[in-house]
Amino acid sequence: MKLVIFAGGVGSRLWPLSRKNTPKQFEKIIGDKSTLQQTVERLSPQFSFSDIYVATGKRYEETVREQLSQIPPQNFIFEPEMRDVGPAIGLVAYLLNKKFPDEPIAILWSDHLVKHIETFKKSLKLAEEAVEKEHSPFVFIAQKARFANQNMGWIELGVKKDERDGIEMYNFKRLVYRPKLGEAQTFLKDKNFVWNLGYFVSTPAFLVSMYKAYAPSMQQGLEKISDAFETDRFEETLAQEYMLLRKVSFDDLILVKLRPDNVLVLSADLGWSDVGAWESLKEALSTNEEETVTKGKVMVEDCKDSLVFNYTDQLLVGIDLDDMLIINTGDVILVCPKKSVPKIKKLVESLSGTAHEHLA
Repeated sequence: MKLVIFAGGVGSRLWPLSRKNTPKQFEKIIGDKSTLQQTVERLSPQFSFSDIYVATGKRYEETVREQLSQIPPQNFIFEPEMRDVGPAIGLVAYLLNKKFPDEPIAILWSDHLVKHIETFKKSLKLAEEAVEKEHSPFVFIAQKARFANQNMGWIELGVKKDERDGIEMYNFKRLVYRPKLGEAQTFLKDKNFVWNLGYFVSTPAFLVSMYKAYAPSMQQGLEKISDAFETDRFEETLAQEYMLLRKVSFDDLILVKLRPDNVLVLSADLGWSDVGAWESLKEALSTNEEETVTKGKVMVEDCKDSLVFNYTDQLLVGIDLDDMLIINTGDVILVCPKKSVPKIKKLVESLSGTAHEHLA
């Protein structure tokens, strides 16, 4: 099986740590290595570095090659510009389809925290087996829901088929992308819904067939890029055609249209968290809701349910904080309630064309 790690997002919800030139996946958010490096390391030794591919933006080429020197140089796929996840997965599918169309490939992401690593690796192996032996063309790897998350997709489970080592296998019923709060609360109580993490195992050939069926205008451009792959026309064709592809999420482009025929869902507690936003990071690192999470040179007194991160040598002190975020990167200090995190993206966008544009 080949494993493809996507590392192209900017991560404006984690600003001011994550920025256009230094996105979150290349930063040491947790521990002394970047989340991208941690993503690669958690696959070892069950999976060889030669089977791991990394897809990211061309502007980050130097960074990813430096951070992942163990990955073969030819296993990097560089997008000439960001066009969202729909085109990004399409590009990978079409290129890998030229090399091994029927071999299982796992789609993974570089900015997640996975605490239960052995369960995660067992899930990958089980999904690979399902594609190869049970002829399932598409297998989701999902997380059992912990709260009513509105910022991701939810999968409704069908009939339970099997269970191994705490990993449950179900038929796929449907995907609901970013439900409203009331709907997410209903899903949480239902217990028949799980979080879609964006992790799945399929084959390049099946993914290509999905683009042909559900994104015919996009597949024309992807075919031109694929035809030029491993020729002296490739870089020029990629630059010309990729910028013409519509910006659209993979969920909207493909997943919400996915027919349930033979599609499976693996449900397990992976200890998964999306650390792409400050409030998500706080939830991931807390042992309970009331706990205040700190990093760096920080002192807190009578604080609860807050996150205080200091990336400088200056002492940062917080007193009587409740439900707050304080982030100090040296050139920016962010202070806001956790509930205000959705406003960060708009603020970052507003920096364009101002004297503070370099901080975006």
